[in-house]
Amino acid sequence: MKKLCFSIAAVFAALSLLFTGCLGINSKSDAVTITIMGRKSDLAKSYMTSIFEQYEKATGNKIKPIAFEDSAFESTAAEKFAHGEVPDIFMHFHNSDLKRFNVENNFLYLNDEEWVDELTQSTFDYCLDSDGNLMGLPFWENSISGCYYNKTILDSLGLNPAVTQKEFDVLCQALYDSGYTPICWPAGGGSWMVQFALDPVFADDPEKLIKLNKNEIKYADIPEVTDMVRWIDNAAKKGWLGTEYLNWDIDDVSPVMSSGKAVMTFMWDTWFYTDLAKDGKYTVDDFALMPVFLNTANKGTYEGGNLNMLMVNKNGEHIDECLDFLSFCATQKNYNKAFDGISTVNCFKGQTTNIQSPMITDAYDSISENLRASTTASKIEGYSGDDDVLAALDSLFRKRTDVEGCVKLLDEYRIKRARSEGVDGF
Repeated sequence: MKKLCFSIAAVFAALSLLFTGCLGINSKSDAVTITIMGRKSDLAKSYMTSIFEQYEKATGNKIKPIAFEDSAFESTAAEKFAHGEVPDIFMHFHNSDLKRFNVENNFLYLNDEEWVDELTQSTFDYCLDSDGNLMGLPFWENSISGCYYNKTILDSLGLNPAVTQKEFDVLCQALYDSGYTPICWPAGGGSWMVQFALDPVFADDPEKLIKLNKNEIKYADIPEVTDMVRWIDNAAKKGWLGTEYLNWDIDDVSPVMSSGKAVMTFMWDTWFYTDLAKDGKYTVDDFALMPVFLNTANKGTYEGGNLNMLMVNKNGEHIDECLDFLSFCATQKNYNKAFDGISTVNCFKGQTTNIQSPMITDAYDSISENLRASTTASKIEGYSGDDDVLAALDSLFRKRTDVEGCVKLLDEYRIKRARSEGVDGF
């Protein structure tokens, strides 16, 4: 009888171990820590913290974020990589800056992962390199970028959203005359606004992009680039960006917009659900959407989604655990919990808990007419928003250079970076 009891106990113990293994739950001695490097604001997104917490609870492993300030992320991360400090997982957008991180030598291609079929076609395509290799898992918001405005304030002033560049300029002046800061422009650490302006220049005329990337022409040869810089310069001088814009970073956009201190900002819809303060004077329900007007497209423009990828260090100590984490992220139950209530277009075929923002649906006709694919950051050779564009505009805002000088700096920085990356023609 004792032997029978012992055998039954042994069977239950074995089954317990089996099921524990299937669930991915580790004992404390087996648990590992996975490091994930990314931008501070990106790692703090609610859907990221949710998936981290879900994974830790389910497996016993730990996620250790390595967060750098947004404005210094590219340069700081590149310095870490140069010293061999590569994280287990790297969060990065598929843009020109990615070339700084030697994808082929540092990261696994994920072509054969079983979750690949879970991705929508557009998100799958976004994460492919020029040879068709899948570089990362796009666990991110698939949003629409444009000019988001406080409709409650506009209504109170009897003002309407703009549909042309001229109307937008009139609107900015009217808001300024009414005592409001028309545009929240975080010049202290934000440069993404410029890519919205340049998208129509190159998306609408691919030949310009080809010539620019072959170093056959420069920004200075493209009138729209100078038009954009001149408009930004004039907006600052006219007070349309307020008096504190040089000190504002992305972290300041929430208090500025939720308090009504500024009326408009160039942003994306998901931000209003993940970052805008919920206890401010104004909430997401007070905002609506019109195109971005930065003097490069008369009817303005919207930008399609840019996706943050989770990329696995091929030389790391926890490759298996990292791949398991990506599989966890791509599991329907887990990503639906993470993106519950988040405004985003689907990244995964089984996504059901995300929502479509009324700001997007209400502007559907305008978006359909003026939407461009994200082109600038991902297609222009040598383009670096966080470093080079930010530095060139800072020189302009602080009057260390003029409009033509700023365009020249944008060219010089871009060409220098393209040369350092070994781009043909530079």
